[in-house]
Amino acid sequence: MKYLSLLFSLCILSSFNIYAQHQNHTSEYAGQEHREIKSLSEEDITQLKAGKGWGLAKAAELNGVPGPSHILEMASEIDLSDTQYEQIQSIFDEMQQQAISLGEKFISKEKELNSAFKEGEINPERLRELTSEIGLIRGELTFTHLQAHLKSAEVLSDEQIKMYNTLRGYDLTSDPCSEVPEGHDPEMWKQHNNCSR
Repeated sequence: MKYLSLLFSLCILSSFNIYAQHQNHTSEYAGQEHREIKSLSEEDITQLKAGKGWGLAKAAELNGVPGPSHILEMASEIDLSDTQYEQIQSIFDEMQQQAISLGEKFISKEKELNSAFKEGEINPERLRELTSEIGLIRGELTFTHLQAHLKSAEVLSDEQIKMYNTLRGYDLTSDPCSEVPEGHDPEMWKQHNNCSR
């Protein structure tokens, strides 16, 4: 009887384990298969069409180099002069015009890539061509946004840049490699913050 009971328990556990494994195969992309362009969300498309940053300027923004859009939003808080405002507005307008054009090209190429897969009209050569074109456009888009940050920083004083970063909530004064917060494993903290050991 013990043997039968044990066998029954093993069968139940085995069935549960198979069910649990099946449940873990659900993709984080589930639901995205209904998108017109699978690789871009509606929010991505909206941002690209509007010439928004799309997170492409983080290298500048998170290292204390201000962007024109946010500078204009906080003009009074960082005490922009009329001349500075005009200069930043000009930088922003130029950036946005270029970003909108590049964003449209990027969307178009992503749509082309999506269609090639959908229609089964893809091969390694076509894939290489499309992904190279997409990469070049994305690179130009990133350059456009980062260059606007560089140009904007040249217009501001050091004090205005400091105020900008404070208002944006960035703490650029502390070193995450030397100041491990209480309760964190020092080795893991340093690994996650790209600190040399």
